[in-house]
Amino acid sequence: MNSHIRKAWSILLFAALLNPNSGYAEVVQRSFCVWDPIGTNGPYFSMMKNLQIKASAWGVALQLQAYTDEGVAANDFKTGQCDAVALTEIISRSYNAFAGTVGAVGALPTLDELHIVLNILAQPSAAGLMINGPYEVAGILPVGPIYTFVNDRSIDSFKGFQGRKMATFDVDPVQIEVARQVGASPVSSSLSRFAGQFNNGSVDIAFAPATAYMPMELYKGLRAGGGVIKRPLLQATLQVLIHREKFPADFGQNARQVFLGMLDGAFQNIESVEIDIAKEHWISVSDKATNEMDKLFRESRIKLRDKGVYDAKALRLMRKVRCKRNPSNAECVEETE
Repeated sequence: MNSHIRKAWSILLFAALLNPNSGYAEVVQRSFCVWDPIGTNGPYFSMMKNLQIKASAWGVALQLQAYTDEGVAANDFKTGQCDAVALTEIISRSYNAFAGTVGAVGALPTLDELHIVLNILAQPSAAGLMINGPYEVAGILPVGPIYTFVNDRSIDSFKGFQGRKMATFDVDPVQIEVARQVGASPVSSSLSRFAGQFNNGSVDIAFAPATAYMPMELYKGLRAGGGVIKRPLLQATLQVLIHREKFPADFGQNARQVFLGMLDGAFQNIESVEIDIAKEHWISVSDKATNEMDKLFRESRIKLRDKGVYDAKALRLMRKVRCKRNPSNAECVEETE
């Protein structure tokens, strides 16, 4: 290679290094705070490593930090100490009501319906719904159906909830509304306290996914004749939030596509852990009780929508999904949501 060619290549290479659009742009470091009750060895933290690997190819080096206290993680994100955070929709709802409404009480009775909704929300056509001011939902993963754990198997319908002590999270107006609707006695609780309260008998009723059964030792609270009501209260999710100005413009959509690719594995994991709950602990729900639950759930959703907790557009989307599967349901004609 003669000196003129070498000189030309040197100039081109130098220009490329100076050009931020050349593919050699500097990698930025961003903090990613992940709530996982088990910590760095937990399933949610492990899932976020997939995003970390993918993000490096987009010029973003995510520094993962595990939080076992969701409240601390939420506060650090709020104050800007975390550029991104993974939280349950209970807290993420305050940043994006549409995405947070995916966990509306009784809105998605089955995992199949949840799968349909999460697929829709990961598409580019739904990107605008994932953005709210300076925040963006960069991904949603299923945690699993939230079941009702009771310490007395006679509590097999909402009528049996009356006067019973129910663990309700202070930060979640949904649980407080459900307790009010069924006449239960709410007991102040949190993600870090509810399992202990249920296991030691301080409360009669607690809500949790099957994934919490073993790690939080909820079987201890079932030993004296308790059970798990098989009809889910709602579908819980883990949602990733980002401060938009800290990330490339296409980061959110790219991340949502990564999580979309993780859905099948996440759903398989949920189904596998439900096997951990012994068959004798499951409490079947009669058709009559199921209809009563559906009616109460719908009334609760409408009240919470009117209070500004749930997003009306999200509720309509989920009603359409339910009605596509069961078009004969009365709600498909009434359209009250």
